[in-house]
Amino acid sequence: MLPAIEQLLILRDRDRALIQAKAQLEGLAAERLAANTRTAAAQSAHKDARQRAQELESQRRQCDLDIASQQDLMGKYAHQQLQTRKNDEYQALAKEIEHCKAAVRAIEDRELELMEAAESHGQVLKQAQKALEEDSSDCRVALLAIDEREGNLRADLQRAEALRLETASAMDPVVLSRYERLLPKKGPRALSGIDYGSCGACHMKLPPQVVVDCKHGANLNFCPHCGAILYYTAAMDLVRAED
Repeated sequence: MLPAIEQLLILRDRDRALIQAKAQLEGLAAERLAANTRTAAAQSAHKDARQRAQELESQRRQCDLDIASQQDLMGKYAHQQLQTRKNDEYQALAKEIEHCKAAVRAIEDRELELMEAAESHGQVLKQAQKALEEDSSDCRVALLAIDEREGNLRADLQRAEALRLETASAMDPVVLSRYERLLPKKGPRALSGIDYGSCGACHMKLPPQVVVDCKHGANLNFCPHCGAILYYTAAMDLVRAED
């Protein structure tokens, strides 16, 4: 095997390690987002439950204010009764007082309903609070684990980059340039073995002479279809290519 191919095989392994490390680092962003999204959902549910509890309490307090208002009216009407000497006015004021009493009873019934609803909703709020605390705790643990993995991956990435640089610096610049031009589009398949007489990168059938040249290993050979650098080892099956 050509020394250039041997170097390229090592370089390809280095590039695979780099690509894998970078992909895993990029995947951590999605994991962070998923963890934060779960917590955000719990926060939203807790916020809604708390807002509903506040609304119920606000309505109950309004009932107290409405009752006080009706009681003030009853006091006003009762005072007017004491001042009037006309029976029809007295009776009219008595009816107003009865209306106020009826209004107070209705408000008290409404207030009772609100208190019962608030008591029932209190359990919903407690459950939402518990879910938020649990999700927040899980999120913190998950994010700490992600941070630790990120640190390890960045260390791996630095080592992989150093190893790649060491390998690339010892290579023929022309060979390295040809490989690196192919790398952005093909990735590690920029260097591909022969697979049953076909290019391992594009899977197109190779001309017999290309297969033979790769087998002899005297020079670098390229796929006439996709331009990938080709290589051959004894473990590869060339029977179909030689038929």
